[in-house]
Amino acid sequence: MNKEYVPEWDHATARTEDTAPAKQHAAAGVKQIVTIRLDVDMLEWFKSAGPGYQTRINQVLREYMEANRVRAHGE
Repeated sequence: MNKEYVPEWDHATARTEDTAPAKQHAAAGVKQIVTIRLDVDMLEWFKSAGPGYQTRINQVLREYMEANRVRAHGE
C-alpha cells in the first residue's frame, strides 16, 4: 500500500454544534462509517483498481440512488 495515501475515512467530518445528530440530514461529502457485507469477488474487483475503492463503491451507489430518484419523480 502507498504510505503517502491517506484514506478518506480517516479524515474528521465537519459538524456544527447547534444541530442534533438525530435531526441532521445527511449531505453529500459528509461520511459515516458503516459495516456492509459485500460479495468477495465484487470487493476484490473494486480493490484491484488501487486505493480509493470505498470512494468508488460510494460513487456507484450514489449514481444508482440519483437514477432512482429521477425515475421516482417521473412516476
